[in-house]
Amino acid sequence: MIDIHNHLLPGIDDGAADVDTSIKLAKIAVTDGITHLVCTPHIHLGRHDNTISTIAAAKQVFEGALREHGVDLQIATAAEVRFDTEWMPDVAAGSVPMLGQWQGKKVLLLEFPHGAIPFAAEQLTAWLIARDIVPMIAHPERNKGLLAKPSKLKPFLEQGCLLQLTAGSVAGRFGKPVRKFAAELLEQGLVTVLASDAHNINHRPPILTEGLAATVEIIGEEAAHKLVQDNPWQIAECHF
Repeated sequence: MIDIHNHLLPGIDDGAADVDTSIKLAKIAVTDGITHLVCTPHIHLGRHDNTISTIAAAKQVFEGALREHGVDLQIATAAEVRFDTEWMPDVAAGSVPMLGQWQGKKVLLLEFPHGAIPFAAEQLTAWLIARDIVPMIAHPERNKGLLAKPSKLKPFLEQGCLLQLTAGSVAGRFGKPVRKFAAELLEQGLVTVLASDAHNINHRPPILTEGLAATVEIIGEEAAHKLVQDNPWQIAECHF
């Protein structure tokens, strides 16, 4: 399986605090059947001010530790980019890491504030799309604004934005309302990828199998496996 949203890089956001934790998380991922990982640390201006350089440095440390510990896991890097108009010049200059490619266009993993969808957010996604960058909306099922009013997703879907669900959401790790919304998105065929969004060992580990099993119950085995194998590989293949 391929996990294209997680926070395993050591010491650069609210995920793995150090290399030892990164390795422990990597071992969990491998045991779960994950073979390729696109690490996506936060770019959240004013909180996690990561850049291509800071991400590359953390990747180098992580790769060295994986070799040292004999962990058979292929890694690449991108970023989970928090909604903000201030990074538009950086995107235009090509200095914001992309998740990969989808149908010949670049993909940006875009995170909205957890409590709501910002006013006129579709203008920013339209700006990205006009530059041949497809936004992949991270964990929409956990957004309180969308939970309260799912129809707010409509303009983004009409634009062609992709959706990434958290595997744990489908498995019920975030409560019944989130699980119900995730199931509805799956049933409607709106989901492109399941990912772990792993942050730590105990509460948010890099595990896809439990979410995959729950997804199989909703949409069947073939469609479910596309969300953890075919589709994420199509996006991430350019990194490996």
